[in-house]
Amino acid sequence: MTTLDGARVEVVRSYLLSAAEEMRATLIRTSFNPVIYEVHDFGLSLYDAQMRPVAEATGLTSFLGANDFSLRKGVEYVGVENLHPGDVVLLNYPYWNAAHASDATLFAPVFDGADLIGFLCIRAHWMDLGAKDPGYVLDSTDMHQEGLIFPGTKVVSRGEPVRDILELLRFNSRMPDAIMGDLNAQISAIRTGERRLLEIYAKFGRPTVLAAIEQIIADGEARTRAALAALPQGSWTAEDYLDDDGISDEPVKMRVTVTIADGKFLVDFAGSSPAVRGPINMPFGATEAICKVILKSLTSPDEPSNAGTVAPLEVRAEPGTLFHAVYPQPTFTLWTGIVAFELILKALAQGMPSLLPASSGGDVPGFMMVGVHPDTGAMFAVSNNDFVGWGGTADHDGNDAATHVSGSTGRGTPIEVMEARTGMFMERVEMRTDSGGAGKFRGGTGVRRDIRFVTPGEFLMVIKKTKTQPWALDGGLRPDPNTIVAFPGTDREERISTKRLTVVPGDRVTLLTAGGGGHGLPAERDPSAVRRDVAEGYVSPAAARVVYGVELDD
Repeated sequence: MTTLDGARVEVVRSYLLSAAEEMRATLIRTSFNPVIYEVHDFGLSLYDAQMRPVAEATGLTSFLGANDFSLRKGVEYVGVENLHPGDVVLLNYPYWNAAHASDATLFAPVFDGADLIGFLCIRAHWMDLGAKDPGYVLDSTDMHQEGLIFPGTKVVSRGEPVRDILELLRFNSRMPDAIMGDLNAQISAIRTGERRLLEIYAKFGRPTVLAAIEQIIADGEARTRAALAALPQGSWTAEDYLDDDGISDEPVKMRVTVTIADGKFLVDFAGSSPAVRGPINMPFGATEAICKVILKSLTSPDEPSNAGTVAPLEVRAEPGTLFHAVYPQPTFTLWTGIVAFELILKALAQGMPSLLPASSGGDVPGFMMVGVHPDTGAMFAVSNNDFVGWGGTADHDGNDAATHVSGSTGRGTPIEVMEARTGMFMERVEMRTDSGGAGKFRGGTGVRRDIRFVTPGEFLMVIKKTKTQPWALDGGLRPDPNTIVAFPGTDREERISTKRLTVVPGDRVTLLTAGGGGHGLPAERDPSAVRRDVAEGYVSPAAARVVYGVELDD
């Protein structure tokens, strides 16, 4: 095996990362769906011939981790011997795809001549694949209600589109132009990655690239293991509850035990609920993916990911339970993973409170409108994941009104897009005074959003933590939970969580998203910081006096 100096390894790694970023740029420029080109609800990864991840582009972190699981399952199903130059394969079978049916994963082999040198994988959210309900499925009771399923099906074979499969996609979607456009955008991004990967092999030579990959992975593992060894060692358990499963109103128990010992990062979900009737069950690959994100954030947050950076991870969840769905258990409403992301942090914070933030809003307040646009006569389905406050840390306040910590570089859908593409009008979007948990370092603020509907349609709210408060650390205070009020000020007013509503022009919905938990005793907060918070509207004068004990100038 060729041994390379560090400089040459870094050059090759930079080329691989650049190839992934160019794939990302292609996807954003060519996709049809705002959830892709605005929200960045996607993940792109590059692999070597052994299906080890070697580079990725910025996107949803949980998607990137899930790609590893999906690729292995997809190649196993198709058979590596049945993959040829120019092939592109579609996979969305939830239990192999590590996601719900609308997260379409495309993967492709890359050949240098007759030799397989790697794989490319792109996952992105499509707006409709023929599920029982348009937009998002909130109350399915088995997988077959959640959309058209592809276990690993070639959409391009030896460089030629497979017309029968493409027509099957087109005729089974309520929004065929959008999903076909996004399919072609993903294929275009894959072709970009193929060209760049072959150029890298041609530029540096196969022995150099292969040696660089081995050293990149080895370095990633060494850094991760060293950082893991430097963390507090021990075992910590936490519990939390989801509001419901979408079918009944009963809360659903989540439990996790995280152990750092003997060079391993073990995440065990024993004690969590059995699989439930509604669609909040997690495919195991999706569960594994959120654990990868936590491990990576603790050990090498500033380094690119590769197979080595998650080598110490072990995840346990019994088949047929909440965190390991099996056929035909429904999986569409995967907000379980968002709340579980914070659950893992809650467990770890018991052993390392100075290293971790308090809860960041507890969940992602997602919403969507589905209807027919009056200008075009075409169906629309546009979503947004609203902003929450991040938890305070041991040395600074939490971010105000930000994408949830699990969302990485994901973004909110711009108001201009939502108003132009749907029947929603945003009457108000503002930060909420006193929504962040008080503390020596306060939690960031949540937001208030007032929506008025100007066309008829359906409004979907997707959130699984409105009945219990987000958590705080080291004496900080807990913020109020997320609150969604449908039809405020009318005789139909009600508080909702995950629900599909029929709306008509003039109807309104108010979203009050949670702030972050506080970190440390409020009495220890710098009085000048409290006065600044009051001046900027983050904290009320009353809270400054009563909660923080700070008197204000008249």
